[in-house]
Amino acid sequence: MHILTPVCDEIISKLKIGDMVTISGYIYCGRDAVLPKVVHLAEKGLLEQSCIDLSGGVVFHTAVSPAGVGPTSSNKLEIESSIEPLSKAGVKMHLGKGAISPKTVEGLRKHNAVFAVIPPVTALLEDKTLKKIVVAFPEEGMEALHMLKVDGFPAIIAAAHGETIYG
Repeated sequence: MHILTPVCDEIISKLKIGDMVTISGYIYCGRDAVLPKVVHLAEKGLLEQSCIDLSGGVVFHTAVSPAGVGPTSSNKLEIESSIEPLSKAGVKMHLGKGAISPKTVEGLRKHNAVFAVIPPVTALLEDKTLKKIVVAFPEEGMEALHMLKVDGFPAIIAAAHGETIYG
């Protein structure tokens, strides 16, 4: 299935674990240094002032370096603890790698969001990245919150509707 951002609830409801998807449009990128800051903005109701629109959004757990992008482990404390609050704030897809906890899988279900894994294929992803923009927290360097325009990012749905490929 080819998914365009922003992602609507109807698309999320059709996804099943194991589905292979491609994603096109704008996605946010962040990891342990910046995702807790985005959660803080969401909890304080300050996202709009920060020009960050998470409605139907996709968050890729990665830093953006001159070498390109590749997934980081989504089960790092700072990253995994951001998944449910960001889903509550409107994020529909989280992209990364590694197993996530049953509690996080339940949080995704509760907010009609999914988690997809991306193979560590930096060269392929760089070829599918059309634009890179720093949107918040530039002081974090390559770990700042970035927005990428992507065309055909490959992913496999790893957690959806309370189920996970990790058992």
